[in-house]
Amino acid sequence: MAENILKSAMNNRSVSQILKSYYRVLKLARKPARDEFLMISKVAGAGIIVIGIVGFVVYILLTELPTWV
Repeated sequence: MAENILKSAMNNRSVSQILKSYYRVLKLARKPARDEFLMISKVAGAGIIVIGIVGFVVYILLTELPTWV
């Protein structure tokens, strides 16, 4: 589905128009401040740790629970 949309967009627009739109997005992008970067890193790290803990708990339950039953 996404490939069909992309192909139809490519057919309707020239390569220069597509490159101009990419350039416009790059011009709007900015480098994050140090505080912003640190906050994003902390949140991403906390998410990774939480997902790891949940996975470990599920692993322990699936391996140890059958021996108790």
